[in-house]
Amino acid sequence: FVATTTSAAEKLAGSRPNIILVMTDDQGYGPVGEHGHPWIQTPNLNALYHQSTRFNRFLVSPTCSPTRSALMTGRHPMKNGITHTILERERMTLNASILPEALKSVGYTTGIFGKWHLGDEEPYQPHRRGFDETFIHGAGGIGQAYDCSCADAPNNSYFDPIIRHNGSFVKTNGFCTNVFFTAALGWIREQQAADKPFFAYIATNAPHGPFLAPPEDKKRFLEMGFTEETAGFYGMIENIDTNVGRLLKHLDEWKLRENTLVIFMSDNGMTGGGSGKLGIPLGTTASGEKLLPYNAYMKGLKGSPHEGGVRVPFFVSWPGRIAPGQEISRIAAHIDLFPTLAELTNAPLPENQVEGRSLLPLIEQPEINWPDRYLFTHVARWPTGADPDKFQWKNFAVRNQQYRFVNNNELYDMVNDPDQTTNIIDVHPEVVTRMKVAYRQFWQETRPLMVNEDAPLSSTRPFHLLYEAQKESGGIPEWVPPAL
Repeated sequence: FVATTTSAAEKLAGSRPNIILVMTDDQGYGPVGEHGHPWIQTPNLNALYHQSTRFNRFLVSPTCSPTRSALMTGRHPMKNGITHTILERERMTLNASILPEALKSVGYTTGIFGKWHLGDEEPYQPHRRGFDETFIHGAGGIGQAYDCSCADAPNNSYFDPIIRHNGSFVKTNGFCTNVFFTAALGWIREQQAADKPFFAYIATNAPHGPFLAPPEDKKRFLEMGFTEETAGFYGMIENIDTNVGRLLKHLDEWKLRENTLVIFMSDNGMTGGGSGKLGIPLGTTASGEKLLPYNAYMKGLKGSPHEGGVRVPFFVSWPGRIAPGQEISRIAAHIDLFPTLAELTNAPLPENQVEGRSLLPLIEQPEINWPDRYLFTHVARWPTGADPDKFQWKNFAVRNQQYRFVNNNELYDMVNDPDQTTNIIDVHPEVVTRMKVAYRQFWQETRPLMVNEDAPLSSTRPFHLLYEAQKESGGIPEWVPPAL
């Protein structure tokens, strides 16, 4: 869908561009060149960084399924029934109306490429929830399988993965991230030919472990002195960067860039797997220099309620319509994506569901009067069958513009101490009191909506059953990649 170029002074609301959301898995905030990373090279993300309005305090959930559900619904993930990433507690409630459904209702065509991770049972699959085109793996990662419904196609691999394409399995060729971007680009080209606005959700499973990258992408890191695992992690990110460059190049060649909004983000804080534990050397160069993990000096990693567990990049680019190089320091969150895109496209918001805010006013006027608010984080992941109320005051955080209250015994001034070096809980008891009151109210509203807590574990793995049935009946065909 191509529209005439318009002035940046025109309002964004109702402008109805094409939308591409690229979200990486476990990358977090630190591993981007322009975020000060000491060794990773991301020239294409760096270019997008400079072309974008950037939210530098964009907050998500500490793990993946929760963030993904918040993007889809505009509300806190536990209100979507999600309190884990497996064990049936990763399934997004069927009572929610979600983003692609809203966009379809106003004429958009919708596609997802990569990771869904909001339920592998048929009613929860994206082709049943508003996506016209689906090209996904199962579970929370390629090849994962648990003793529940959460499982990918059996014995799947990052190289030449089996993908579920519009309900049927196909055998692809190449590295998974390359495959996902190729599929997305082919579909985007088709939508351009059909002259329809589109929403493309490209959700890579990289750089989630196992940390496997194409040899050409990890070679430099091995030569620097990193282990295979760490070289794989950083190689996967540089491969993502190459694919982001490929995406932007094709948008320019196809003359789609001037009417396409591109968003880049990650799903949670940087993993401590391939990236290493903070403060512990990852390796040593030939000259004896220690290589220390880098997470932009934040406290915490993936799975933590601290800033380093939940702060991610959020780049918003639309040449000619959204100011490049603009940085916004107001806190924003995953729950804001749905209302932002709804206002952008004139899509309806489901009644009594969305609790985020449209970010369009901030994008248009970063200095606008923007009321403060509380954002709530909970790691969840308590044992299945346990009473969630016993974990209310553990592994949680409350954040507003100035403060982060963590685990009932820590308070940090995020304006003057963004690295969280000094606990000031005894200095500002009035702040703690207000945050506790807000958090109690949040928990009271949220607890009844944790609908998966008593769900029995599935005795079957839907992707396994579907794969074996297709293999027996007609086989698994080779996927033919589009000509780009």
